[in-house]
Amino acid sequence: MKMRVLLSVVVLLSLVLTGMALAEEKAAVEKPNFEKMSGKDMYKMLCKGCHQADSDAGEYTPMSLITEQWEEFFDGDFAETHKEVPCQMDPKSKVVDHFDKKMLKKIRKFCVDHAADSEQPMTCG
Repeated sequence: MKMRVLLSVVVLLSLVLTGMALAEEKAAVEKPNFEKMSGKDMYKMLCKGCHQADSDAGEYTPMSLITEQWEEFFDGDFAETHKEVPCQMDPKSKVVDHFDKKMLKKIRKFCVDHAADSEQPMTCG
């Protein structure tokens, strides 16, 4: 009888641990669906972590620059200033490796639409 109980506990524990491992693996594999995200949400997720108040990279929100400055930044300065910056989510890669043209277009639109000189200036708070 004791052996049967012990075996049942071992089997149950194995199932629980396997389930936990699978859940962790699935959570680690799932990535945000950037196709469905707004530029604001992408800015919060991908930019704000390095560009908040008192950060080494400097605080940047859409209101930090005027429209023309944001346009210049996304037209060339982004790639130049971020080409050697390690990604916080994957330090073996660079920040620029995690952005495609569609993502940058959405983030750019958010920054330009809410720049300091726009009709609706906004932070990304």
